[in-house]
Amino acid sequence: MAYEIPVTQARAELAELINRVVYGGERVVVTRHGKPLVALVSAADLRRLEDEETAAEEQVISSVSLLGSVASAPGEQGRFGLAAEHRSPHDRDH
Repeated sequence: MAYEIPVTQARAELAELINRVVYGGERVVVTRHGKPLVALVSAADLRRLEDEETAAEEQVISSVSLLGSVASAPGEQGRFGLAAEHRSPHDRDH
């Protein structure tokens, strides 16, 4: 659970908030009109979040790459024929 603080109060207490994040391991959410605006997290937390994001992106890229390299089964196109065909708008009237 993150500690929430209004932006006006956060300005006055920035040094204390930084200490809470760095030394206390807290996460601070700065709010404006009760809505989350920004979050203060430690550099270690940020690095972990970025590493997780990179790993997730690499997993998606790897999955897509595998799909692109899968060959069609022999005779599959002849067996199933065309699944779709592009027609221009004027061809639809005929």
